[in-house]
Amino acid sequence: MQGNAPTPDGQVADAVSGNWVDTYAPEFSRPYLRLSRADRPIGTWLLLIPCWWGLTLAILSDGTPRWEDLWIAIGCAIGAFLMRGAGCTWNDISDRDFDAKVERTRSRPIPSGQVSVRQAAIWMVLQCLLALLVLLSFNQAAIAMGVLSLLPVAVYPFAKRFTWWPQVFLGLAFNWGILLTWAAHTGTVGGPAITLYLAGIAWTLFYDTIYAHQDAEDDELIGIKSTARLFGTNTAHWLKYFLVATVSLMALAIIDAMTRQAPITAMFVALAGPWAMGWHMTWQLRGLDTEDNAKLLQLFRANRDTGLIPLIFLCIAGLL
Repeated sequence: MQGNAPTPDGQVADAVSGNWVDTYAPEFSRPYLRLSRADRPIGTWLLLIPCWWGLTLAILSDGTPRWEDLWIAIGCAIGAFLMRGAGCTWNDISDRDFDAKVERTRSRPIPSGQVSVRQAAIWMVLQCLLALLVLLSFNQAAIAMGVLSLLPVAVYPFAKRFTWWPQVFLGLAFNWGILLTWAAHTGTVGGPAITLYLAGIAWTLFYDTIYAHQDAEDDELIGIKSTARLFGTNTAHWLKYFLVATVSLMALAIIDAMTRQAPITAMFVALAGPWAMGWHMTWQLRGLDTEDNAKLLQLFRANRDTGLIPLIFLCIAGLL
């Protein structure tokens, strides 16, 4: 089928223009790096940023930063790259038949014939094993949370087949790092971590609904469910709810975490983070056009900056 053929150089349709994979990576490695979405780094950022939220707020909650925290931050960056890659590989294996029928995804390595399912599976296992080495350097509570994270990761690719809310399952998986890094710092999972986790899920519902609108027409033809299809022309209305939930829950997590230990000035600075994040999400809403795929992709990618905004304020609060 001609529509399934890869572009001449194998580049994936929604890859970042001039990305390092298609430009500099050895040719033999490109299909595997494309499976891992290394040519589309936004997903790694969206997995990593909640990890850093959780770690920073955990430090603020007890006021005891340690050198070990630096390794937790670095280890999460490495782990986010590897586990995002493994998760995307698993997603492509599970969705290979659907991907072949969708314009945006038919150029991915499996449906375009760049790699076989067996090769993809081996690559997925390798990434998981490397991530496990990083995880084993954390404490037992974090290791347990890391193992538990495999459940939402495994379920997510199938969620769009049985629920209109697969973005919730993505949120469960992509924000698990909040619980993991909180446990890595404190040895347990506290109430503020759970509240912050819920804020992260609301944020995921916001940005992934925007992202899902790119495939809404194709998804309808092949019977795939999503919040984009569910909300339709009411998407902007629903996104406002997710915005308010994100900001409110993050603010509650900060107040709960910092009331007992942090100076009041530090708490006010930290609370400016979700407020500023909310304004950035409002800017996205103002530019939303669910019929313009290029704009949808632009807004989705802008969520790296959305997530970094509260992190910057949390870090400043830690210096006070």
